Amino acid sequence: MPSLTAARLFKGFRHKEIEGPHSTIPEDEFFDAVETGLDKIEEDRQLRVRLKFQSQQSQISTTSSVIINQETDDGNQQSEDFGTGAQARTHKLWPEIDKICTEQLYQARQGVGDSGNGWQLFADEGEMKMYRREEEVDGMVIDPLKSCHVVKGVTAREMCHYFFDPAYRNDWETTLEDVQIVDNVAPDTLVFLQTYKRIWPASQRDALFWSHMRKITDNLDHGAHDVWVVCNHSNQNEEYPPANQGKCVRIYLTVILVCQTYLTPGKDSKTATRDDLTCKITYCSTVNPGGWAPATVLRAIYKKEYPKFLKRFTGYVLDQCKNKPIMY
Repeated sequence: MPSLTAARLFKGFRHKEIEGPHSTIPEDEFFDAVETGLDKIEEDRQLRVRLKFQSQQSQISTTSSVIINQETDDGNQQSEDFGTGAQARTHKLWPEIDKICTEQLYQARQGVGDSGNGWQLFADEGEMKMYRREEEVDGMVIDPLKSCHVVKGVTAREMCHYFFDPAYRNDWETTLEDVQIVDNVAPDTLVFLQTYKRIWPASQRDALFWSHMRKITDNLDHGAHDVWVVCNHSNQNEEYPPANQGKCVRIYLTVILVCQTYLTPGKDSKTATRDDLTCKITYCSTVNPGGWAPATVLRAIYKKEYPKFLKRFTGYVLDQCKNKPIMY
């Protein structure tokens, strides 16, 4: 990181050297500072993971039989209509939730090379491929992202379970500072207010959105055992905390995670082991970060951070599931 940026980080900075319409900080220094902040957050996460692993290994070595007996199948803890939206249908948000989920699932199922629609490959790492399409609104980058990935050893429901359930979110979403449930619509539908860690010189961000987890029962791809999705979409009404009223700039987002389970031919849900599981993942997002961050900086950060995010999340789910009963 340039010495000038380092000096500002540790000795303070003038008002015009933070994010805003009158900021004087050069774009390269802005990027260096944000990149350094994100790297520090990732280092802290890796340290926590190592310490947690060491603690677990110590417990296993002395009380392994107790730990094994305490393992439970999360699927047995959820009602039969979980993932159907049955309990959310009477909520005033349901028409929007149902409409957005249907639209986003349709878009996720579309190819990235159809009709010259502008998708550009920007990351290609084995089974993981990431595409973006350059778009701006009022000068703000809102590039849609589409990722395709294949992971062995987990099911679609497991992948979506760990993405949806707030109990696990701090383990894999490293920039989170706080997660609040502001509306418990139903077991499969929640409204969240998430606050993210401040990364100088950018302003602190928050996001208010509903999240819905659903099992898809129609138009399954050939050979797919099941399909689960999680859809997140920003929402604002008078009952929820207003945007841009305090220190945080509000992020507006639309995200869908689509996961499909495939089993080894000849296997079914009763005979399959984790070696027989393949999960195909499609992740689509459109995020308006708000504020005044430079477009070139945002695109450079997205290019670096999105692949890291998807690998970190899928790796986390694999680690969580490897010694547990399979959840369909």
